[in-house]
Amino acid sequence: MIELEKSRTQLEALKLFTAANLLESRLQIATEKNMTYVSFISDLLAEELEQRHRRNIETKSCLAHLPYRKTLDEFDFSFQPSVDQKLIAELRTLNFINQAANRIFLRPPGVGKSHLAVALTIEANSHGYSADFITATKLIEDLRKAYQNNRLDTRMRKYLNPKLLVIDEVGYLPLDQLRASLFFQLINARYEQGSIILTSNKTFANWGELFGDEVLATAILDRLLHHSHIVNIRGQSYRLKDKLKAGVLSAPNNRQSS
Repeated sequence: MIELEKSRTQLEALKLFTAANLLESRLQIATEKNMTYVSFISDLLAEELEQRHRRNIETKSCLAHLPYRKTLDEFDFSFQPSVDQKLIAELRTLNFINQAANRIFLRPPGVGKSHLAVALTIEANSHGYSADFITATKLIEDLRKAYQNNRLDTRMRKYLNPKLLVIDEVGYLPLDQLRASLFFQLINARYEQGSIILTSNKTFANWGELFGDEVLATAILDRLLHHSHIVNIRGQSYRLKDKLKAGVLSAPNNRQSS
C-alpha cells in the first residue's frame, strides 16, 4: 500500500489526476486479466487522455458561448427530410474550416438551422478549432458599443480570431446605416481569413431591405457567398411539431420569395 500511495502521489504531482484516481482499480483489472506492464500503462494513460479531451471540449464549448448543447447525431433527419444527410456528413469533416469557407443555413424559424450551427461548433471544438457562437443582434450591438467607445479595432479582433465564427438569426431585425456598415466591416475582414456559419430566416432577395442598402447588401453577399455552400431547409417548425400533430395549429406556408 505504501508503494501504491507513493505512485498515486507521483501521478498527482505530474497532474495526471484521472490516472491517480483510477490507479488502484486499474491495477486490480490488470492483475485479473494478467496484463503486461506496457498494456497496463497504456490503458491507464488512455483514460487520462480521454478525460482531458472531454474537459477540453467542455472548456471550448463554454468559450464558444453556446446557448445549448446539441449534436449532429441528435438532429432529426426524418422530421426535416429536405436536409441532405450526405452534405451534413461532409460538413462534419470540417474541411470548410481549413479552406476558410462559409456555410449558410436558410429558411423559416424552428426548422433546425441553429441546431446544426451549434452542432458544428461542438464538432469544431472537439477537433481543436477555436469557435465563437453569437446571435446577429448581440454581435452587432457589441460592435456598435465598441464603435461609440472608440475601441472598435480591439473589439473586432474578438470576432476575427476564432477559426470559426457562427452568426445566428440574421434577419430578425432591420439594421440602420451604422449597424449595417459594422456588419459589412466584420464580414469583409473575415473574408478568406476565417470561416463563418450563418443562419437566417431571410432569403437573399430580402437582404437589401434588411440592411437598408442594396449596394451594401450586395457587397456583403459577394464576400459571404464566394466560398460558401447554402443549405435551404424546407419544413415545419420542430418546436411546434407536437401541436401540429395534435391539430392545435395548422401547418403554415413556409414558402418565401426568392
